[in-house]
Amino acid sequence: MKTVADGMNIGAAAEKAGVTPKMVRHYESLGLLPKVHRTESGYRVYGEPEVHTLRFIKRSRDLGFSIPEISELVKLWQDRRRPSSSVKKVAAAHLAELDRKIGEMQSMRKTLSHLVHCCQGDHRPDCPILEDLGRVEAHAR
Repeated sequence: MKTVADGMNIGAAAEKAGVTPKMVRHYESLGLLPKVHRTESGYRVYGEPEVHTLRFIKRSRDLGFSIPEISELVKLWQDRRRPSSSVKKVAAAHLAELDRKIGEMQSMRKTLSHLVHCCQGDHRPDCPILEDLGRVEAHAR
């Protein structure tokens, strides 16, 4: 049976990977990180390969990949015979989704900027921001 001396505990592995122990357990429960060896008393024992995988997952999360996308990427990363086209397909789909969201946010920003500009911001109750938000027909489309 492995001992903690053979590796590191969950706290040390999490710190080394830049994540929390809670996230390590979460990733393990999702199958992104394989189940690790445990000591006779039940403590998880992590090694450098697990820390490397945790760093991979963290970097993927930092780039906004979803858990299903990360699952796919981890499988591809671990498969040394994978075609890079498979990796590119996942990344390109994510990039397209980011572009779509950016477009939506730019549209929201443009609308809100216009409304803020039109609002006098004085002591009167008239407010084009509230008028726009209250227009049911404009938002039902």
